[in-house]
Amino acid sequence: MGLIFCPFFLLASLISSHGSSTQRVGMLAFGTGFALLLPFLYGAMGFIGGVISAFIYNVVAKWIGGIEVEVE
Repeated sequence: MGLIFCPFFLLASLISSHGSSTQRVGMLAFGTGFALLLPFLYGAMGFIGGVISAFIYNVVAKWIGGIEVEVE
């Protein structure tokens, strides 16, 4: 997702940097920094979501006995 949204953030920061000189540097730095940081944020949020999901599954599996799979 970060790679998909990265060009849009870069384009938005480039378009919005046509203001005054102090605004230009701030918006360009914010947009570029956010676009480069976004894939790492998505990775961290995915990891945290996976840990929480695994914890919830393990608690529920103890209560109901889990999922049983038979393979021949």
